[in-house]
Amino acid sequence: MAAKKVLMLCGDYMEDYEVMVPFQALQAYGVSVDAVCPSKKAGNICRTAVHQGIGHQTYSETKGHNFTLNASFDEITASEYDGLVIPGGRAPEYLAMDRQVLNLVRNFSDAKKPIASVCHGQLILAAARVVENRNCTAYPAVKPVLVAAGAKWEEPDTMAKCTVDGNLITAATYDSHPEFISLFVKALGGSVAGSDKKILFLCGDYMEDYEVMVPFQSLQALGCHVDAVCPDKGAGEKCPTAIHDFEGDQTYSEKPGHDFTLTASFESVDASSYDALVIPGGRAPEYLALNDKVISLVKAFADNGKPIASICHGQQILSAAGVLKGKKCTAYPAVKLNVVLGGGTWLEPDPIHRCFTDGNLVTGAAWPGHPEFVSQLMALLGIKVSF
Repeated sequence: MAAKKVLMLCGDYMEDYEVMVPFQALQAYGVSVDAVCPSKKAGNICRTAVHQGIGHQTYSETKGHNFTLNASFDEITASEYDGLVIPGGRAPEYLAMDRQVLNLVRNFSDAKKPIASVCHGQLILAAARVVENRNCTAYPAVKPVLVAAGAKWEEPDTMAKCTVDGNLITAATYDSHPEFISLFVKALGGSVAGSDKKILFLCGDYMEDYEVMVPFQSLQALGCHVDAVCPDKGAGEKCPTAIHDFEGDQTYSEKPGHDFTLTASFESVDASSYDALVIPGGRAPEYLALNDKVISLVKAFADNGKPIASICHGQQILSAAGVLKGKKCTAYPAVKLNVVLGGGTWLEPDPIHRCFTDGNLVTGAAWPGHPEFVSQLMALLGIKVSF
């Protein structure tokens, strides 16, 4: 049984990262998370939006993943939960006009339970009249509404800004997630042990959007130092990502995702200075598996028995590096051939969120498995979240 239970307030065209990163990170830490949307039931989907600044006067928007709800709005009450999370995006514009939503938010506020809201989510807080005389931040465009609702505005000097006022945690954008999630865990009574770890992410153009950002920010939120590198690129450069989703076709669909910012230079990476390696999936592994320097880097982690966590198509790189021999592992089903020819013992991912650990190796089939994927890597690294 989960130590804590929290509610996530969803809606169509909420921001893609702002729902999935906290949703899966909290589950990886052992928290039960129910995601609901007015007029929808468990198993229904909410469309999401990819918002990012690309040099224009406001952020761009493209379609994100489809997010599957796991609870029904009409069947929940605030008293069941220890905290509330409100993603941003465009959903808050219409959720802020829903009387049931506002009553629900007020119930959490009146009970002084932790409320964590990001970006445009603060429109709902303002409409619910729970921000008067409270210190708040948000995406800058939300400032006039918060000020009109009586909040004490805190300017986000960077888009990673977070503000805490009592039970209220507010953040500017998904760049805030590491601190935002950490503060929410703390507000729930959580503490983290063993997080003094340094972890390397092996990135490439058109890696899967969720498969890089969810584990990246989940590990940062625990207090780990996380570096992301890509061959032929340096710190501050970006990798475009791909959104792979399951939409009724014979294979996954692909849409453009967020641009992911690298934090270190590939050329200066030394495997001996890291405690673990993470390999996202998507299309990047197809070409990264052909790079001799990538293969040498992966072998260095394997030869020293350091944890390697690879998901989806990432196992194409492990197979090319020859580190699957004698290992039991899974992957996206289409990668089974690579695993078997690479000497690995295939484990069927049924259901698709199944992840497996064999020695120092954690493997997963696809992004729905992130809670297990991150949790199993945490176990190898000795990181624990306690409530």
